[in-house]
Amino acid sequence: MVNIRPISDSLSKKAKNELNERPERIQEDLSVLRQWIAKSPHLRSRIDDQFLVAFLRGCKYSLERAKEKLDMYYTVRTMSPELIRTRDPENAKIRQIIRLGVGVPLPHTEAPDSPRIMLIRPAAYDPAQITIEEVIRVSTMANDIMMIEDDNFVIAGQIGILDLANVTMAHFLQFSPTFVKKMTMMSQEASPLRQKGFHYINTPSGFEMVFNMFKSFMSEKNKSRLYVHGHDLESLYRHVPKRLLPAEYGGDAGPLECIITNWEKKIVSYRDYFLEEDQYGTDEKKRPGRPKNAESLFGVEGSFRQLQVD
Repeated sequence: MVNIRPISDSLSKKAKNELNERPERIQEDLSVLRQWIAKSPHLRSRIDDQFLVAFLRGCKYSLERAKEKLDMYYTVRTMSPELIRTRDPENAKIRQIIRLGVGVPLPHTEAPDSPRIMLIRPAAYDPAQITIEEVIRVSTMANDIMMIEDDNFVIAGQIGILDLANVTMAHFLQFSPTFVKKMTMMSQEASPLRQKGFHYINTPSGFEMVFNMFKSFMSEKNKSRLYVHGHDLESLYRHVPKRLLPAEYGGDAGPLECIITNWEKKIVSYRDYFLEEDQYGTDEKKRPGRPKNAESLFGVEGSFRQLQVD
């Protein structure tokens, strides 16, 4: 008996047409994936159905691709402890960042089978007090929750809106090439989630430097899904209906403060889950064949500060 949440008819149709999902085959595919995990001495992975089906869906039910993606998911996380480990929502610093709402999933989708919309506001945090790694640690918490409970997110994908209003050079200087490489790997090679579009609004001077560095690590498919709107919100509305946005952006999704408060409650309710997460990952000493390390995965050094001086 497959222990995954029932999905709506519209999402079921999308999963069948776009992801090759066949309900009668899911149990067998999950069993194959679990057997492979059991035979992988280096891999410590969650094995519950709802978690694993996200990888099958994200890889369009290619078992080999799902294995590669799951392995890379845990490998990149193991090599990036500053982004993943010790994510206790009761920790004062983590709770402070949650309440800032730097990255917030919005409550509504355009249609029942449409992608989840993520609003990201880097200027919500003070780079003199908080690092970008600390911010990403919190954003991965929201992502992990949605991966196991948000069917729109897993099946239909996600649309990102990056609001760069009031972002300063101090924010940009936190984006070292190594960090950018980690983030693009985490979102492309090491994630089963489908990126359906990324929209940049209120872009400041200096934006192109960060934008071009992110693009240099992206796949051609993901590059084609980037949209820069500058300060033209009407341009954004042509892609993302205005009604789906928070009140601060002219929409009907309610005030940001309420959305953030609801997400704070949700993340805190998952505390045991995040404490358990530290036991999962890879042990490269036990990996068959050649072990992986941070240098072979990310292999870039330096920062904007160094680039400017050099």
